Formats: sequence, C-alpha cells, structure tokens
Amino acid sequence: AAGRMSASTQEEEELPANHTGPKGVINDWRRFKLDSVDQTVPQNKRELLRQMSSPREDDRERLNRKMSAQEYELIQEEDERCLKRYRKQCMQEMHERLSFGPTFESVYELESGEAFLEVIEKEHRMTLVVVHIYQHGVKGCEQLNSCLDCLALEYTNVKFCRIDAVATGAAERFSAEVLPALLVYKAGELLGNFLSVTKHLNEDFFATDVEAFLNEYGLLPEKEFTACADDEEEGGDVE
Repeated sequence: AAGRMSASTQEEEELPANHTGPKGVINDWRRFKLDSVDQTVPQNKRELLRQMSSPREDDRERLNRKMSAQEYELIQEEDERCLKRYRKQCMQEMHERLSFGPTFESVYELESGEAFLEVIEKEHRMTLVVVHIYQHGVKGCEQLNSCLDCLALEYTNVKFCRIDAVATGAAERFSAEVLPALLVYKAGELLGNFLSVTKHLNEDFFATDVEAFLNEYGLLPEKEFTACADDEEEGGDVE
C-alpha cells in the first residue's frame, strides 16, 4: 500500500503545469509554492514551509503536533505573499492565452519616419500604441520620457514609443512650439493627438499625472498589475 501511495504521489507531482481540474490546480499551487520560496529565507523557515506545502504522508505526520504561534504567523505570511505571486502569474498566463496581444515593458525608440509608420500600421490590432514626439532641449520632453518609462512597466500591454521630431521627417510639422506631443493609436487609427501636452500638466509633473491625463480621455486600458503596489503591500504588516 505504501508503494502504491508513493507512486500515486509521484504521479501527482509529475502532472503537467497546464493540467486542468481541481487536482491540476492544487498540484500547480504546490509546485509554485515550493519553487518560489525565497532562498534568502533562513533554512529552518524554508524547511517548515516545504513541509507545509508537501503532500507527502510522512511530512504530514511530522507536523501532526500543535504549531507554535510563531510558526503559524510565519506560514500565514509566506502563504499570502506566495498566493499574490501565484495569482499574478495565473492572470498573466490567462491574459496571453486569450490573445489580448503582446506585452512590453519598456519604451521603444523609433529611429525614422518609416519605423514610426510601421509601428502604427503593423502592430497587433489589440495593442494600444502611445508615441511621444520630442526634441532635445525642449522643456518637458525629458520629464515626459521619464514618466513614460514608468508607465511602460505598469501598462505592459501598451506599446510606448518615442521619436525625435527631426527623425520623423516632418520636423516642420512638429516644431518646438507643439512639443512634447503625444499621439495615441490602435489598429492604425488615431485616437488621441495631444500637442504641447505639458500645457495640460503642472510644471512639475509625474507619471501619475500623465496617467490621469490619458485616463481623462479613456485611452489607457485597465491596469492589471502594479509592481509598486504589490511591493508596498508585501512590505506592510500581515494581519
């Protein structure tokens, strides 16, 4: 019987990551917990977490004693953190499976007018493209670039780009008086055309101000994952 139980347990451990149904979800969760335990965690804590996550019979028997308050708090805290990471990973995988388009995590520098046209015309139909037209030395351009760097990390399914006004081949259209400019496209269609965008912002503006401005026009999608918010939550006290 013990041999059969061991074989069964091994079979469960080897279930593929995309196995569906309750048993598949449970095994995915077990595997994720074991793989994601931070190696900086002290050895005794890692061992305790491993035992709590393991389905093996001998581990369950070993833990069939009254758990100390410290051990319980330690397990509960790690469970909450691990669950956040697991939920985020599942949402990202589901997002990709549903073909919501590719994801990006940085601002792309466009080197020419041709590259500008290509990103507008050939990007995935579900992808929102935000292009910043800037010029070195023009007030607000460098600050807006920094803001977009931050937003690109939070809105990973939006393609943020920037291009020097001279590189567009239409420098006369994008003179210093109308910069910085933000152009927003989706499926080749222009959704937003904001010239001298800093006139709509305070002199000292931040990524949240640019985000709020774009949201006023309903241009940004729902923000699914916020790395900063997750870090703040994990840094707080666990009840």
